[in-house]
Amino acid sequence: MSLTKKILLGLGLGAVVGLILNVTSPAAFEFANTYIFVPLGQIFLNLIKMLVVPIVLVSITLGVTGLGDPKKLGRIGAKTITYFLATTTFAITIAIALASIFKPGVGGGFNTEGVTYDGATEAPPVMETLINIIPTNPFTSMNDGNMLQIIAFAIFIGFALTVLGEKTKGIVNLFEQANEILMYLVNLVMKTAPYGTFGLIATAIGGQGYAAIKAMLAYFLIVLAALLIHAVVTYGGTIALIAKRNPIEFFKGFAPAMTVAFSTSSSNATLPISMETAQKNLKVPESISSFVQPLGATINMDGTAIMQGVATIFIAQVYGVDLTFTQILVVILTAVLASVGTAGVPGVGLIMLAMVLTAVGLPAEGIGLIIGIDRLLDMTRTAVNITGDAACAVYVAESEKKHLDKTTA
Repeated sequence: MSLTKKILLGLGLGAVVGLILNVTSPAAFEFANTYIFVPLGQIFLNLIKMLVVPIVLVSITLGVTGLGDPKKLGRIGAKTITYFLATTTFAITIAIALASIFKPGVGGGFNTEGVTYDGATEAPPVMETLINIIPTNPFTSMNDGNMLQIIAFAIFIGFALTVLGEKTKGIVNLFEQANEILMYLVNLVMKTAPYGTFGLIATAIGGQGYAAIKAMLAYFLIVLAALLIHAVVTYGGTIALIAKRNPIEFFKGFAPAMTVAFSTSSSNATLPISMETAQKNLKVPESISSFVQPLGATINMDGTAIMQGVATIFIAQVYGVDLTFTQILVVILTAVLASVGTAGVPGVGLIMLAMVLTAVGLPAEGIGLIIGIDRLLDMTRTAVNITGDAACAVYVAESEKKHLDKTTA
């Protein structure tokens, strides 16, 4: 049995076991969750998180070195950021359209009394985020897992190695050997993925239960529909129309990373696996994958933008507020800008949603209505987020081939 099938089997079994125990015996679920599900899931998460920081540092350094020409780095960076901003705009537009058509917050009899949200409602200003990209102490950044700062430091190292050339060939060889070690460890950790995904899904599904899902079914289904449409139309369209490749082969090749992202709910935690999958299965050059995917894991949040779009319209409908066309434009603009401004902030999805609600005068307390099933939706939108990173990497790789063909013609 292939690893992908084993992971899918782990997902299915975990969902079934978690739900059955939740419905039949909450006490048995608590026991199994404490001594089986949580340890299995947490050990797997810790194993892949252990590799994230060294892989980002090593792979981006090698990626920048592999690109060679600083102009090429600037060109790829511009393409990547433009693509991420454009697809985030598409994502939230799809979400708002579906929520406006199907009206999940109308007629549901939701009780808003006593609904609270105690989380952060503000993110750091965008300018502060941009300034903080440059680390004052890169070792502290690595200790804290600050991805934007690690990426910036790795770009500087890669640039220096490129300029110095033969003088630092030994250091480049050292990074290449370190990369080999890390990729071997990724393959080793992936052997535990079916067991880890079983534990993570059993905890997530069993912890929510059938009642929580049923109460918010309309909202839940519309978010899932928007995520599916965005993945098929936007990413599938990118692969078919821009990259000129087969979208079915793309989704099939990237499936192992998507299943791990679904179980972990973390783009950063899935990064080692998503990069390896893109390089091996999708044939994305290591230099491009090593630059595009870590950056995407930090600032590309299409799945989160979809949640924000549906949630904003849903909360407005529950509270009986009709949003004007101008307010809807404000929602789209705020969500797109917030995806950069909140990069690396813990609980980023709900912080971004609070910012969007505040921007159009809706109560942030409305987040309390959706927070119960957000864990389940977070798994799906994480899978969509990393798929967008991979689609961008494929698009950039194919466009660079065309650029090379033109310059050599």
